[in-house]
Amino acid sequence: MEFDVIVVGAGLVGLSQALVLSRAGVKVALVDPNTPPASETVATGWDPRVYAISPGSVTFLAECGAWQDMDPARVCQVEDMHVVGDDESSRIDFSAYASGLRELACIVENRELQRVLWSAATRASIEIIAPAMCGEIAFGDRAVRLTLADGRLLVASLVIGADGAESWVRARAGIDATTRGYQQTAVVANFAISRPHRGIARQWFRRDGVLALLPLPGDRVSMVWSTDDAHAAQLLAHKDAELAAAVGAASHGTVGDLTVITSAAAFPLRVQQVRRLIGPRLALIGDAAHTVHPLAGQGVNLGFRDARELADVLSARGAQTDCGDYYLLRRYERARREDIAAMRFTTDTLQRLFMHNDVTIGRLRNLGLRLANRQPQLKKLLTRRAVA
Repeated sequence: MEFDVIVVGAGLVGLSQALVLSRAGVKVALVDPNTPPASETVATGWDPRVYAISPGSVTFLAECGAWQDMDPARVCQVEDMHVVGDDESSRIDFSAYASGLRELACIVENRELQRVLWSAATRASIEIIAPAMCGEIAFGDRAVRLTLADGRLLVASLVIGADGAESWVRARAGIDATTRGYQQTAVVANFAISRPHRGIARQWFRRDGVLALLPLPGDRVSMVWSTDDAHAAQLLAHKDAELAAAVGAASHGTVGDLTVITSAAAFPLRVQQVRRLIGPRLALIGDAAHTVHPLAGQGVNLGFRDARELADVLSARGAQTDCGDYYLLRRYERARREDIAAMRFTTDTLQRLFMHNDVTIGRLRNLGLRLANRQPQLKKLLTRRAVA
């Protein structure tokens, strides 16, 4: 089976990459080890894993033909964001209205995003090969040959690794990745609340980690508490009522009484940097190319920007028929380096700064929040960067 591009990995970023390339007339195969979900499945309950999708990513997902299918009852717009320091008096506030925007982000469940992207993929001209395990891959001068575990052979000009932080494609291409754990865990859960959230996302930089309450449709919020592994274990051991009480106290009762509607789950946190984003007839996107701390809520948006940039480069190749041309791929790598490095530096620095227990550093970081909150132009600049 011959294609222009093979996308390995059907997570959110891999699906979007396959869709946007297919809509540009590129012959695409999508390979994933898991069985595709039923796209018509009606959601019940609330997925504990949610994403803050930036307006730029919303536009991109609409271009993929997926966002239009989102159930409006599962999407909540973030109109304001309040960030509080660990002395509880220092803060910085962001407003969509003040920045001339309709919203700062849209909070969407992972399950709903998967549903609409898979639904769009089944309607598109994409060869979906799933479930299927990769067996061997050979990068040649003129093509890449991917042999599946069942013996099927796929040939293409380019393979795109979208298969996550433990990328099989990246490892087989010999591209090194440097990983550093934060000794932190993100504990997530959803709550019903007794006081309206008014479309406000709230975040507290506390001495025991970073607590975020993200608005969900109706009187509900999603919690992400990035904290050290020992404290995370304590939170996970709580009964529902105990967890609700702990989160209510940590958030100072901002949204009233909390009631657990989705039990707590946990994800280990780490930062990962790859030496290269490309190789001969290879491009990496999403978590295969980078992972960052979730405190800025930008991980999946960073991946969508990878997919958007790579699609733009391939769509603008003109008379060049070879999607795997190395000079095309270099253009993609150069375009993405600065954005990825800036996000990694920002999130890593903030994590180190707010986890530091030195009293002097604590005073300086809280002073920094107060000073930044008095600079409307700086806040507009930060907002514009985050919504891209």
